Amino acid sequence: MRHLLTFFFAILALMATAQDMKSGGVLKPEQANMDIRHYTLALAIKPETQTIDGYTDIDCIVKEAATMLLLDLTHMLTVQKVEVNGRKADFRHEADLIHIPAANTWPAGKTRIRVYYGGKPFVAPRAPWTGGFQWATDSTGHPWIAVTCQGEGGKIFFPCKDHPSDEPNEGADMIITVPRGLVVAGPGLLVSTKHKGNTSTYHWRTRYTISNYCIIPNVGDYTKVTKTYTSIDGNKIPMEFYVLKEHADKAPYQLQLLERSCQIMEKYFGEYPWAKEKIGLVETPHLGMEHQSMVAYGNKFRSVKVGNEDYDWLMTHEFGHEWWANKVTNKDWAHMWIQEGICSYGDALFTREAGGEEAYQERMRNTLRRLSGKPVIWADTADSDLAYTGDIYAKGSFFMHSLRHYIGDDVFFPALKKLATDPAYTYDNMIDTYDVLRLFNQAAGRDLTSFFDFYLRTTNKFDILVRSAAEGKYEVSVTNFDQPLPVEIQTNRGLEKFTIGKQPVTVMSSQLPAIDPIGFYLKSVRYE
Repeated sequence: MRHLLTFFFAILALMATAQDMKSGGVLKPEQANMDIRHYTLALAIKPETQTIDGYTDIDCIVKEAATMLLLDLTHMLTVQKVEVNGRKADFRHEADLIHIPAANTWPAGKTRIRVYYGGKPFVAPRAPWTGGFQWATDSTGHPWIAVTCQGEGGKIFFPCKDHPSDEPNEGADMIITVPRGLVVAGPGLLVSTKHKGNTSTYHWRTRYTISNYCIIPNVGDYTKVTKTYTSIDGNKIPMEFYVLKEHADKAPYQLQLLERSCQIMEKYFGEYPWAKEKIGLVETPHLGMEHQSMVAYGNKFRSVKVGNEDYDWLMTHEFGHEWWANKVTNKDWAHMWIQEGICSYGDALFTREAGGEEAYQERMRNTLRRLSGKPVIWADTADSDLAYTGDIYAKGSFFMHSLRHYIGDDVFFPALKKLATDPAYTYDNMIDTYDVLRLFNQAAGRDLTSFFDFYLRTTNKFDILVRSAAEGKYEVSVTNFDQPLPVEIQTNRGLEKFTIGKQPVTVMSSQLPAIDPIGFYLKSVRYE
């Protein structure tokens, strides 16, 4: 009994300190009044105690005079002091929120909030899917530290406005101090490295808009391996791989694979988004994450053959997020299929380039087999927990595959590139499904709402009925979709193209016709 009670109280203690955090959701009015412009994280990371300590500056514009400023920060860290525009301010830190009341009102205009804090951040139980800090060691015994927080948000280790609709327009600075001998890898460009006593401080800076879950330090016994990439627009971009010293010999070839992935992504989606900074890769103790200009990589240098080319699926997928998530960003997690589904479709386009059209089609048929058929949009506002399902990857990707066939390559591929390159949809301008729909409507010259909704908001499959009308004569219709559906049908004469709808179309064939045999659509075929 004593051992059972000890175990029971240990579980209670764990539950009391654990975090069940979600990013996004309904935007709080106090935060809707704040336009985030810049973050500066100045933190000491201490592997010996698994603690962090320092401050974060939040530069924002308060739109209208306010009685309260509101920031997100986990309850597991302790706030020591808050300053607003250089003056000490009252605060209350509870329920993962920092409330900063005004004596009278906080005036509208530029505002800097500095929060001093520290403590033991949450340890990731299953990175990167359940985020937090990883306090690992490499095979030589050196500390190896990573942070992941896509679902939980940056609030797990720095105070912020934790909503995908507002990224710091002027970028972020990370000033990270670690035990001397360790190296910090981060987003943007390395401004300086300073050594003092037993510590080293690395200052990283990005001038680009960046999501708070990408303002991430990775720490390890790294060496930097470099290469120069020439972009599709002719710009010379440094490639930097922060790899564990014990794996340095593997890095040059990994950068070759990354270069090939970048060439394919640029063909379909335009120039690499962070050309003024770098193409970055960092080895991590977790599988990987799309951290902007410093993609986390933990696939252990494993690749497979696609056509005659080596393909590292993990690296290619996470790198594809430099376009889909980091450059093209959904303004609410409810529309997360945009970044995950289109990025996954980009993986299939790598297969198309390296292995050919048939290899691409086979990949999409395999994707179809994995679908659960759930909607990928449940509501227009959602937190990260509600939005994150497996089908935002697979069904989102297959939707793009179906849309390609529905509107044709001559419309689809230019529209897809426009989505990835037009300033109306990129960087500061976050989007949702309605924006994507309007773009493709304009490109196709018709209303695609029914097609978008059918795939993204329902569990439906196209119900295609094939009815025998006479010997060698069949009537084919789609019973549950109101728009004409272009479809290929295999007859005894080969593959023929038809446009079917609720009114039956006559198909002549001496053999039973096969509907959409290549597999462009999510469908159910009935024969009568």
